[in-house]
Amino acid sequence: MNLKISGHHLEITPAIHAYVTGKLERVTRHFDNVIDVNVILSVDKLKQKAEVTVHLSGKDIFVESIEEDLYAAIDSLVDKLDRQIQKYKQKIQDHHRGQKVNPTDPD
Repeated sequence: MNLKISGHHLEITPAIHAYVTGKLERVTRHFDNVIDVNVILSVDKLKQKAEVTVHLSGKDIFVESIEEDLYAAIDSLVDKLDRQIQKYKQKIQDHHRGQKVNPTDPD
């Protein structure tokens, strides 16, 4: 997994970098096929914004979160991302289950 963290109007400190990296470990634990992750943290007046684009095999997932605290925005972002990745993973598994069973089949 390639991880890129950038900040707009914000310096990415080692503490923020470690926090984001630690939180994104949960995503890779649920889904192994993560190719690339781009995280953008920004400050706009009193609002802290966190955005992430996750490039998976076959799909890109974009999530953003706006909070008053940067760490709260990151937490909210990871929760949203985790839900979307689990939904995508479930969708892939459902499509690869095989053929549907015909109820009129004598077997």
